[in-house]
Amino acid sequence: MSSSDETRARIDALVKQHRVLLFMKGERRFPQCGFSASVVQILDALLPEYATVDVLADPEIREGIKEYSQWPTIPQLYVEGEFQGGCDIVREMFASGELQKKLGGPAAAARA
Repeated sequence: MSSSDETRARIDALVKQHRVLLFMKGERRFPQCGFSASVVQILDALLPEYATVDVLADPEIREGIKEYSQWPTIPQLYVEGEFQGGCDIVREMFASGELQKKLGGPAAAARA
């Protein structure tokens, strides 16, 4: 198995392991870019718990996630194994209520 295959397998396992997973720059409590901070702020308003992966801590994951999703930027949000998008898309989904529905239906929508 090549290193890119191993990285893809690691990413795939992470995506499948967590209901809500955010690949971001930095950590949930200390985002390292404004776009990551914006998505964290939205998710924090909607969910008590979700997983994050700091792409700055692992260059292979940082590059591999872009290939995995066919999306060039970070952050990247996955819900139930499905890629949702980056910062602008997450903001749009939040503003329209679509993100609240994806994350948990009535309870999440009521908190929004």
